[in-house]
Amino acid sequence: MVRFIIVLFLLLAGPASAVEPTFPPGSRIGLVPPEGFVPGKVFPGFEDREKSALILMTELPASAYPELEQRIADEQLRRQGVSIETREPITLPTGPAILIIGRQEAGGRTFRRWILFGSTPDFTAVVSAQVPEDAMQNSDESMRAALATFAVRKVAPIEEQLEGLPFTIGDLAGFRVAKVLGGTAALLTDGTGEPQDIAQQPLILIAAGPGTAPEAGDRDRFARGLLSETPGIKEVRLVRAEPLRIGGQQGYEIIAEAKEVKTSTNVMVAQWIRFGGSGHLRILGMARKDGWAEIFPRLRTLRDGIALN
Repeated sequence: MVRFIIVLFLLLAGPASAVEPTFPPGSRIGLVPPEGFVPGKVFPGFEDREKSALILMTELPASAYPELEQRIADEQLRRQGVSIETREPITLPTGPAILIIGRQEAGGRTFRRWILFGSTPDFTAVVSAQVPEDAMQNSDESMRAALATFAVRKVAPIEEQLEGLPFTIGDLAGFRVAKVLGGTAALLTDGTGEPQDIAQQPLILIAAGPGTAPEAGDRDRFARGLLSETPGIKEVRLVRAEPLRIGGQQGYEIIAEAKEVKTSTNVMVAQWIRFGGSGHLRILGMARKDGWAEIFPRLRTLRDGIALN
């Protein structure tokens, strides 16, 4: 604890205090990374590829912090194979925090681990760092110094959040990005206000899903299962459901009629699933039936302009 305070004091008092924290694309968590670390290309955080070292950043609900503080974090880490050595309560500019330091065996190597659980008014921040012990050098001091520069921002700009997605939207087809969800999905609309329900304005969800792609014979069941879990609609009736190549990859298309839950407004639904080796991309468009003739061609333009990163 004393050591951490000394490092924090030196950071605030010395020349390093002039260095602004770096926020990975789409992340509300930032810090001044250790030397050699650069923002990750496919995850929110930083990496030093030469050393196989990572700093990962995750956001949990604000309500999660009290439980994590009461040793729940320790239990979860032990189940993941982390051997905990120290647990230090600290204070960040955003509120109380916990720094847990330990070791973990993975892939035949031993990694030094630093896990920071930080409370903020809006969310619980988790900063998880790992460095192979055979590449440590001054990693403990530099990692502590980096964690001492922990900072948060309210909301990352939409453009920056889009950069953190595992796909790129080439043509918005006149739609507007309303929200980026969890670094894996984007919610689009055709209106000027916040997305409410389909009776008021079209809604489009583009989401990347992990996992092994289903075999060809299971794709119909898989696609129908995803559609059945869609909130906000009822009395779904399929118009057509068939395989379709999308972006040069195997895919599946479902067009359906439904009713909006609150008002029973007649709506149309288009769902496209694009299958890949490490998961799938889902494009779901919903709009009032009386405006579908104008919306549907734009949905297809949007679909065809999406590229996987």
